[in-house]
Amino acid sequence: MKALLKNSGGVTKEVKVGFSWTTFFFGFFPALFRGDLKWAAILVVIELVLGSFTLGIGAWVSGVVFSFVYNKIYIKELIEKGYQPANEESRRLLESKQIISKTA
Repeated sequence: MKALLKNSGGVTKEVKVGFSWTTFFFGFFPALFRGDLKWAAILVVIELVLGSFTLGIGAWVSGVVFSFVYNKIYIKELIEKGYQPANEESRRLLESKQIISKTA
């Protein structure tokens, strides 16, 4: 499922809602390519720290966990930066996934 977000300057972004398969397979690279440098750095640090203590297994586990939450984090940060659902369908989708409240 995808939602369309738009800011006041007219820039639109199509964002995936739900499980992040790209984060699952590629770790921090999707965040890096989206320009989300903060979360890319956080993911790298977590994967390095957990991976070094567990012979790489911890890095895999953190990747699986972040696959479930990363898209939601990314959407919430875009909303904090001024993006809003571009249409009613996107608004309903984000409300159903509890990313935005029904009054927003």
